[in-house]
Amino acid sequence: MHSTQLEIFAEIDGIGSASGLFLKENKLYIIGDNSGNLNEFDITNKQLNQIKILFIKELNTLDNIAKADKPDFEILCNYQNRLFILGSGSTKKRNLMIDFNLKTKEIIEHDLTNVYSKLKVIATIDDENFNIEGAVFTGKSWFLFNRGNGINAKNGVFFIKGEDLTNADNATFVRINLPNINHVESSFTDAVLYKNEIFFIATAEDTKSTYNDGAILGSFVGSIDLKTLEVNFATKISDVNKFEGICFLEQSKNKIEFLLCEDRDTEELRSTVYKLTMSL
Repeated sequence: MHSTQLEIFAEIDGIGSASGLFLKENKLYIIGDNSGNLNEFDITNKQLNQIKILFIKELNTLDNIAKADKPDFEILCNYQNRLFILGSGSTKKRNLMIDFNLKTKEIIEHDLTNVYSKLKVIATIDDENFNIEGAVFTGKSWFLFNRGNGINAKNGVFFIKGEDLTNADNATFVRINLPNINHVESSFTDAVLYKNEIFFIATAEDTKSTYNDGAILGSFVGSIDLKTLEVNFATKISDVNKFEGICFLEQSKNKIEFLLCEDRDTEELRSTVYKLTMSL
């Protein structure tokens, strides 16, 4: 059993409903599921820079987009100098992927509607149970994590061979069982690759909808073997937090540290980033 410790790493004004994060040197990149901005937070001088990544003229704001219109950017996935920001696919307006180059600042948009449609067929998941919340890209393959918080509770991983996610011609779905709290199964909320392990976070939320929120019963951290996709462990880390983003911080001989962000399901533009320390 892994012992864990949670502590506050940073309090950031100007970001609401944080759902994904990535740390590069002293820059912490954060997305919110109701925002059209990529947030770049300098952890040294505590300054926030917002980068516009959503270009829809009809939107009046990019900070607190209405639930029916939001892109639902739940995923911030990194590979080399690129950030991949993906919508959850839980509605027709949530199928966008942004490819952001950290060096050149170039932004490329991709429509994942056809890809998500293929994945639903492969896994026999209907619209009400499809909800992508995490992703890992190795440079050769993609792993997309479906959050099984719909009525069918289909937690699982889409394994997609190839660099080009917009094709997804060679994909399989692996069903994964996660711990439950009070007979409510926890479901994936994010994942990150470190060495040969995919570390994931999951939350037990008392709802049968990928759209409507429910009472938070607790959150877990765990890991999955990259090759076998078998769960190595899962440990409860909170009774009240709904963590939706995880990124690697550092490792020493006896411990590994991650940063976590949470979605408090409010319109308040303030986010807390936590440091999770886990024994090895």
